[in-house]
Amino acid sequence: MLKIIKISIKSANLRSETFHLLKKEWGLDKFHQFLLLLDSQSINNLQAINYLDDQYPELLRTIYNPPALLFFEGNIALLKTECIAIVGSRQATDYSFRCIGGLVPRLVNRYTIVSGLAKGVDSWAHQATLRNHGQTIAVIGSGLDTFYPRENRNLQVEIMTKGLVISEYPPKTSIEPWHFPQRNRIIAGLSQKVIITEAKKRSGSLITADLALENNRDVWAIPGRIDVTLSAGCNRLIEEGAMPLINFNDL
Repeated sequence: MLKIIKISIKSANLRSETFHLLKKEWGLDKFHQFLLLLDSQSINNLQAINYLDDQYPELLRTIYNPPALLFFEGNIALLKTECIAIVGSRQATDYSFRCIGGLVPRLVNRYTIVSGLAKGVDSWAHQATLRNHGQTIAVIGSGLDTFYPRENRNLQVEIMTKGLVISEYPPKTSIEPWHFPQRNRIIAGLSQKVIITEAKKRSGSLITADLALENNRDVWAIPGRIDVTLSAGCNRLIEEGAMPLINFNDL
């Protein structure tokens, strides 16, 4: 991706030079698969934007290794709105559920809510936004033709209809564990602010928070009891300089 950006700065023929680079980097077999995918876009109604498109959000361009291509289904204009991310544990408790229920109605008139369509906090953030007639973006770690977790199939379809679902992975991409930490850089990159409700000391949500801090985004963490494992990550973030979110009206 970074090599393509360098080409774009001084290229007179970006398409041919990019294709030459991809062929060299990937080899013929993978390059031909890419061409087949590119040729099938109009047939399969596959929608995508690339780094150089006007619809590509400026804020996302500023992160390290921004995605070269974003596949999408839904309202692509949401990428140009002011966004705030709400993330947290897949095993989150009713504490997160109640906090999200109090937070989201205060945010939907000003921000598009971004999350990762995972179990727990992510799903609750999307659902609360839709319930309050807000705008939401789901950033997923699979192709748009995959529903993961399976129980979120209906939610993903609803967001595709009423909001926006994006992925850097093309259809038929097999799910890999490393896709989800990679996906987190896009969540952080799209958002002016990131809120973490509950997280263990080692958590994908903390990866998102660290990426947000690296990119000069505001990070807010909801504090919790010191003897609760799912609050350990948030309490650690606050100890290290994240802003404690105690009064929801502060946002």
